[in-house]
Amino acid sequence: MQLINKTHYLLVALIVLMAACTSQTITRFDDPSNTYNAQTTYQKLKSDYPFITIASTTPSASVKEIKNITYVQYGNRALQLDLYLPKSPNKKLTPGIVFVHCGGWKHGYRENFTPMAIRMVEQGYAAATISYRLSPEAQYPAAIYDVKAAVRWLRFHAKQYGVDAQHIAIAGGSAGGQIASLVGVTNGDEKFDPQSKINKVSSAVQAIINIDGLSDFTSETALKYEDDPKKTPSAAGAWFGGRYSEKTELWKEASPINHVSKNTPPILFIGSAQTRFSVGRDDMIEKLKPLGVNAQVVLLPNTPHSFWMFDPWLEPTVKATVELLNKEFAYKL
Repeated sequence: MQLINKTHYLLVALIVLMAACTSQTITRFDDPSNTYNAQTTYQKLKSDYPFITIASTTPSASVKEIKNITYVQYGNRALQLDLYLPKSPNKKLTPGIVFVHCGGWKHGYRENFTPMAIRMVEQGYAAATISYRLSPEAQYPAAIYDVKAAVRWLRFHAKQYGVDAQHIAIAGGSAGGQIASLVGVTNGDEKFDPQSKINKVSSAVQAIINIDGLSDFTSETALKYEDDPKKTPSAAGAWFGGRYSEKTELWKEASPINHVSKNTPPILFIGSAQTRFSVGRDDMIEKLKPLGVNAQVVLLPNTPHSFWMFDPWLEPTVKATVELLNKEFAYKL
């Protein structure tokens, strides 16, 4: 009888332990292959660009940093953001900007945009860098849902942090630029925002900053790289769960160019000298012109992809972003 009781208690203890493990909040998806950050990118670029330095991730004296805030949770999976605010409260509400990191939809970390977030705060903005579900964890359109949830979180907490809920921009680089564009051009579309059915706080953004992110997955040039048969799968193929021939409608649906309308927010494209990452940009602008949507392009000559993580290129990136947002938001620090 004692043996049975001891076995019983051990089984109960094991079940409790397993329950505790399964209910533990997970804030990082463990992927050993995810090494895409400023340090690893610098090692690849330094021989061709010996003058560059990794932009600082240390907040200046005027910037307040609040890290590891959970903005949405799916079961035990918590997605987090880091929030950057002016340390001294402004007399008026501060416009916000949400940053979507780069990494081919499968790699990268929100810290890749920490330097730009800090510098945007120095220019009078509130900024959030966010983590979102990457393709090894969840395929398209999960990332779109996540980013819209982050915008919704910032708007819901706007009063608490002194943010202007009427003026929130979305920005991203590379894959994050494509995601940012798609998030912006699908304002109000429930198909891309299932959370809107239960949460009436808007996820709409009032401006888009696309930094070296493509606008059309289906163009001939894009397919040459994004559907490369030598890659099994390609980065885009992994995100969509299949090649273009297998998931044609998804590749079309995820192309921001296919969602433009007169309600598309103003958009700024900041591009590198690597033209493959601007695929679809010019055609998208041509579609926006007759609709009266402000679409601008700033090109940084002689730059590699991922330029926004490094000095001296971060400064002109921030400058272009601030100039567009200040004008569109009628904002002056």
